[in-house]
Amino acid sequence: MDQNWDDLRLFLAVAREESLSGAGKLLRLDPATLGRRMARLEKALQTVLFVKSPQGYMLTEAGRDLMQRAERAEQAMRAATAGVQVQSDQLSGQIRVGAPDGAANYLLPQVCAAIAAKNPDLDVQIIALPRVFNLSRREADMAIGVSAPTAGRLVVQKVTDYYLHLAAAESYLAQHPEVTAVGDLQGHRMVGYIPDMIFDRELDYLADLGISRVALASNSVSVQVRMIQQGGGIGVAHDFSLAATQGVRRILTDAVSLKRAFYLIRHADDRRNARLAAFAEALATGLRAETARLEALTSGRTAPKA
Repeated sequence: MDQNWDDLRLFLAVAREESLSGAGKLLRLDPATLGRRMARLEKALQTVLFVKSPQGYMLTEAGRDLMQRAERAEQAMRAATAGVQVQSDQLSGQIRVGAPDGAANYLLPQVCAAIAAKNPDLDVQIIALPRVFNLSRREADMAIGVSAPTAGRLVVQKVTDYYLHLAAAESYLAQHPEVTAVGDLQGHRMVGYIPDMIFDRELDYLADLGISRVALASNSVSVQVRMIQQGGGIGVAHDFSLAATQGVRRILTDAVSLKRAFYLIRHADDRRNARLAAFAEALATGLRAETARLEALTSGRTAPKA
């Protein structure tokens, strides 16, 4: 059979997601339609590619063999367009960015909106999930990470440092004992990550402060900030998230000041893709500028020194 690339593209999505529903979300296709396409591919190849069960679609030996060949074809397709020169003001098509929800909620909307405004033929998709993205499975064209991966065929670029501080709502601070030292935190309600859902050691802020109990917890940064804003307790917040968070200020800034970094991560096969390189440059530049702008706005929201 002269295999159709579109069939192989759909096959790769199902194989990587191990389900029709997961692949359908990525491809924006109805799972039933995707199932029919896979059945048509199996019929054309006269072989069974998947073992289907309530748990999902698992590859057979023939399916694994086809996946290897399909991935080589995918790499060849990317290589064929890699050398095409694209100006940063002529971006088009679809680009998908994966990011932890702190960056996705507070930074990427402004940055990507500005890039899209300059590139009317460009579609940008932001996947906001509190986890590490797998670029080898093509979950995204590129990803923002809070630590630099050391394994895999990846190109990693440090984009910018960012800062975090303890923060609390004015309403909470007015109703509870004054916080003048880190040791005082033990007598306060704390807001933070669900301990067993911290996906990167760089995010385990409260453990580093000796806090063992998190009274109000979420795996989402934006939910934590809202909990703090509602007077739920004291938590560690990104400085850039506080710029638009009314009624909240930083505390103990001299004693607790955390620095982390954002990294832009791309698949090594895309190193020479001019279109993705142009977008990556615009994204990194925008992230640096927006992080600095929001942190400057937040810097005045500090508790008076004791």
